[in-house]
Amino acid sequence: MADWTETYRPSTLAEVRGNDTARDELKEWAETWDDHREAAILHGSPGVGKTSAAHALANDMGWDRIELNASDSRTKDDIQRVAGRASANATLGESSRQLVIVDEADNFHGNVDRGGSRAVTDIVKSAGQPMVLIANDFYEMSNGLRNACREIEFRDIGKRSIVPVLRDICRQEGVGFTDAVLSDIAEANSGDLRGAIKDLQATAQGREEITAEDYVSGERDRTSGVFDYLDTVIKEADAEEALKASYDVDETPDDLINWIADNVPKDYHGTELARAYDFLANADRWLGRVRATQNYSYWRYAGDNMTAGVAAARREQKGGWTRYGPPSYWSKLGRSRGTRNKRDYVARQIAEENGVSMGTARRDIMPFLAVMTHHCKNRELTVAMAARYDLEADHVAFVTGSGKDTNKVQSIVADAQELREEMAVEHSGGAFDGAARSETATEDDSSADDADDDGESGQVTLTDAGGDGGEAEVDASEDEAEREEPDDQQSGLGDFA
Repeated sequence: MADWTETYRPSTLAEVRGNDTARDELKEWAETWDDHREAAILHGSPGVGKTSAAHALANDMGWDRIELNASDSRTKDDIQRVAGRASANATLGESSRQLVIVDEADNFHGNVDRGGSRAVTDIVKSAGQPMVLIANDFYEMSNGLRNACREIEFRDIGKRSIVPVLRDICRQEGVGFTDAVLSDIAEANSGDLRGAIKDLQATAQGREEITAEDYVSGERDRTSGVFDYLDTVIKEADAEEALKASYDVDETPDDLINWIADNVPKDYHGTELARAYDFLANADRWLGRVRATQNYSYWRYAGDNMTAGVAAARREQKGGWTRYGPPSYWSKLGRSRGTRNKRDYVARQIAEENGVSMGTARRDIMPFLAVMTHHCKNRELTVAMAARYDLEADHVAFVTGSGKDTNKVQSIVADAQELREEMAVEHSGGAFDGAARSETATEDDSSADDADDDGESGQVTLTDAGGDGGEAEVDASEDEAEREEPDDQQSGLGDFA
């Protein structure tokens, strides 16, 4: 039986359901592309029709299309070979555009080490063909990439929009139905039209008519499946059964290893526990290779060790009921999520700007920046740092250890923004020379003398700002601000390290 999600995929934008505003914005973007030449980011929850809308748009506009999946093409070379070459193709002419669709584009955020994020940002800025980036989480994408594109949000699809789609499919497939069963399917999948169609197909398979009694909601709470699997791998199954059962668990190996490692001591003891942890250690090493190389074929070896290996370590039958729980590691991550997000943002900005890996940025560069700008004591250097890496108040506070709401940090961010604007003019390649000459011609000589007397440069670089060791003169109010202690609620880079 053909997959109904593909069979009934919208072929035109008019058939896209539940996101009329986003659909109209996408159409307007395409029709005016020659005027703005921006890429577009379609973002929203899985299953709401983002990718379908992009393909439907190509049909409506009569454009060819080429698709790249960020989960498969993860390196700079992959992106430039596929998306870069297609987006730069100017030979097609205005009458025959080519739409470049980059699916799962939010997966580029973790690939700074291999140039993926920077490459796709460069491509969208210089694209000669329309580009659409598909993302589940808009804010997982880099600032530079988000700012270079037009944002179009696809919202979750309500039950009232899902039911008519299910009704049309049933009629076209010749399947009888009751309103109750369609309502139950739509309710269970509220927001996810693709999931609703999959549930409808599973319910209708082998039946000429479906009722509410025929529908069993597909359980999407993945933690319940994990608890059943923990019983299987720790207590019941042999090595082969444990491995096969893991294929049905909706968890990545990175998450599954934490579930098993946290719960196996509740049933294993002594030698069998030591053996189980040996296998888990092997699994963790394979996961480390995945993170280091982005080669996801190593997941299979990690899976073998954490499932079959742990089951093989069992030396006696385990019975009774065990209270399993989510990994404690997750609660620690939750408590430090805000701090980690700030750390990763700053590291990502440094990595992209300096052409280094995120690991190098975190280990080798950020600690030096923290020392040199501690509590913003070297103000000019702190301003230059914030300007170069496009840091906001909370990022400056994280690096320097100051409170983000202090006047000191807020003024630094404001000055950094001015400095970025000055730098943009300086590096504009003379685009603003005409305006600059006109303004200079009308300047009063006395104003120029005053500016010379000030002896201050209009341009501060990260290197120049640190040259005098931070001895720049500041007024009394700034001295007082610099003596402020950091917020109790603000974790700085030093505290985090």
